[in-house]
Amino acid sequence: MNDMGNIPLRMNDGSDLTLNDLRGEVVLMVNVASKCGLTPQYAGLERLWRDRQAAGLRVLAVPSNDFLGQEPGTDAEIAAFCATTYDVTFPLAAKATVSGPDKHPVYAALVATRPEAEGDGPMRQRLAGHGIQTNTAPEVLWNFEKFLIGRDGRVVGRFAPDVTAEDPRLLAAIDKALAETAPAPVSA
Repeated sequence: MNDMGNIPLRMNDGSDLTLNDLRGEVVLMVNVASKCGLTPQYAGLERLWRDRQAAGLRVLAVPSNDFLGQEPGTDAEIAAFCATTYDVTFPLAAKATVSGPDKHPVYAALVATRPEAEGDGPMRQRLAGHGIQTNTAPEVLWNFEKFLIGRDGRVVGRFAPDVTAEDPRLLAAIDKALAETAPAPVSA
């Protein structure tokens, strides 16, 4: 696995997790926010997690306050919101920066590895129509951008924020990644 796999990501419960810890699973990493027009996507992500968890999918949410301050809560408040509002049971990371010069190293690696998002354009245009200045590619555009990581730790897809959990493009990519077997561990 590449160096990205060794970078610790602080979880909402205070533990650390690396992508290497998830080797063998397909990971859908999503930066999330509780006060965004896209926040209802939590419901679809939870359905996706419940439907495909047994097949090896891990949804991993990374709360971020990078976009118009739409995730102002503490880690405890975020966890409570997700559980009570959307019955979220998938893992939540601690709040992290996902864009700009101070972005979390995992996001720096994700963006460098996969600089373009499938479905980019419509969301960018809608935000511009509201007078909202957005990040330029390859930076994360907005809340609910999705990175798909295969069982071998490679980034196999990136999807624009308005590509929902029900979108056929995302589902096809997830199902393809789930169908692939993880490579056997390398023995010394």
